Amino acid sequence: MAIHTHGVMAVDWEERINFERLRNQRLDRIKRVLAASEAGALLCFDMNNVRYITATHIGTWAQDKVARFTLLPQNDEPILWDFGSAAKHHQLYAPWLDGAERSRPGVSMLRGTISPEMGRAEKVARWIKDELEQRGLAHDPVAIDIVEPPVLFALQKAGITVIDGQQMMLEARKIKTVDEISLLTHAASMVDAAYDHLYEKLRPGVRENDLVGLVSDFLYQHGSEMVEGVNAISGERCNPHPHVASDRMLRPGDPAYFDILHSYMGYRTCYYRTFAVGSASQAQVDAYAKCRDLLDHAISLIKPGVTTAEVVEVWPKAQEFGFPDEELAFALQYGHGLGLNIWEKPIFSRLFSFDHPEVIEEGMVFALETFWPASDGWSAARIEEELVVTKDGCEIISRFPAEELMIAGPKYYTALGDLPGVRETESNYNNGRVFPDGKPGVPGAPVAADAVGRDGKR
Repeated sequence: MAIHTHGVMAVDWEERINFERLRNQRLDRIKRVLAASEAGALLCFDMNNVRYITATHIGTWAQDKVARFTLLPQNDEPILWDFGSAAKHHQLYAPWLDGAERSRPGVSMLRGTISPEMGRAEKVARWIKDELEQRGLAHDPVAIDIVEPPVLFALQKAGITVIDGQQMMLEARKIKTVDEISLLTHAASMVDAAYDHLYEKLRPGVRENDLVGLVSDFLYQHGSEMVEGVNAISGERCNPHPHVASDRMLRPGDPAYFDILHSYMGYRTCYYRTFAVGSASQAQVDAYAKCRDLLDHAISLIKPGVTTAEVVEVWPKAQEFGFPDEELAFALQYGHGLGLNIWEKPIFSRLFSFDHPEVIEEGMVFALETFWPASDGWSAARIEEELVVTKDGCEIISRFPAEELMIAGPKYYTALGDLPGVRETESNYNNGRVFPDGKPGVPGAPVAADAVGRDGKR
């Protein structure tokens, strides 16, 4: 194990996460990518890109507002326009922004809440053009990650050529710094503990949304910045995968799988685990084994120089697990980068990777996830591991046990001993009896000497 897990406090007696180094290395990376591009400046409205460049954050409520923005000109430092008094806060507490000169008040259109006739789009365009003209960059393209249409139109009307900046940001962010890896590892360790907590609480009568609340409460109490989602899926909802939790109540013999997505200091997790409640059918055990085998095969291939196409080649075609095409099976056998976003580069998918393979590099952090439907037609298994690419392979940073299907919930006892962990959901298939009409016992099992059928005959 080469990747350390640190305490969350800053101390004078041990080198831990170095946030000054984190800020500097992130900014240096995007400056290098910008320098190699045709763009004169990079303009970002995506909150995660704003954070990557400026190391500022004003709460998860701002994530979807498209309100704050930053301009990074060639050969210069970023300028941040922020949400009202947040600009003053950064002037006081974010010295790397050099005070009022680079931390300014100013919002965009708040997803149209500030309507076009208010002139805000034109004002934003003037601010940007002024900065470009002062630096002799007014005739160079500006790369933008995401933007509201009125702002885009105003920039173009001001004579600014707009090009795609999202790919520039993703290119800068695909290789993680040592501190980013530490933050991602700590975020994963919090999910390790959340799964242990969840495992203790899984039992019949608990609802999926109860478990969402349980995990969210645990993570927030332990320092999570945002719980993006707890994908809690159980019973017949497991196949096909609906990707959203419900208020369904867990029942004995249910499969239940979870994806825990949260953020620690901005760095995300995507981390599936599957359990069975009280017991599992043989079909569920077999599905889990297949799902695990697919995942382990992919992990065994990971090292620098391998392509995403080589990895997805070992995963089954959509038709092999019940889907007519790869579009409908998308994200079931899947891989994606992790960082300040839940999905970053590289991407692993039979839908894309054969035609557009990406080379795996040391320092990438990504998650690989697999799915397999059970032969019963309604249950399924879902497993995911997060890993860091090392110089000669990879290291797994998601540590909650997943090598075999785990049984959660209370232990049950019969008059003859423990209730088996592997059993069919319907009790009448577990008594070892075969009746004259072939119902309802287990096919092929011996007839018990005292077996009495529904007609009263032995």
